[in-house]
Amino acid sequence: MTQDTTSLQAIEALIAKLLSEMEDVFLVSVKVKPVNNIKVFLDADGGLNIDRCVKINRAMYRTIEEEGWYPDGNFSLEVSSPGIDEPLKLLRQYKKNIGRTVEITFTNDVKQEGKLVAVDDEGVTIEYIEGKNKKAITVTKEIPFDAIKQTVVQIAF
Repeated sequence: MTQDTTSLQAIEALIAKLLSEMEDVFLVSVKVKPVNNIKVFLDADGGLNIDRCVKINRAMYRTIEEEGWYPDGNFSLEVSSPGIDEPLKLLRQYKKNIGRTVEITFTNDVKQEGKLVAVDDEGVTIEYIEGKNKKAITVTKEIPFDAIKQTVVQIAF
């Protein structure tokens, strides 16, 4: 298989077929490097564990080999979740993270941290505390997606 849009489309079609049996798992992105290194990033509504990644990886690997996409066998395949430090990309990722603290970077590079309380097709709503002690108030802010450069879930300890 050559390194072009067709190979990426074939990989995405294979993933779609495999995920059709797993309604809670969804594709976040696929990257194919010129050295035939295929990286597939998946997520799931309830989280994606390593066992599911391994199962999907094995099924993909088997199909790629059986169909002879890379006749010389010169390819590598990685299937994983994007990782907690990766920005959210899809509406479905935003929805599954409602209730968690996020850091939003706006298109003007200003950052705002808050609790993600709602998501719809237009944007997100976050809550955060402004002020201190007796003057502290909870602020609710609606943010349209076109004002967001990136959103990253913050790890709470």
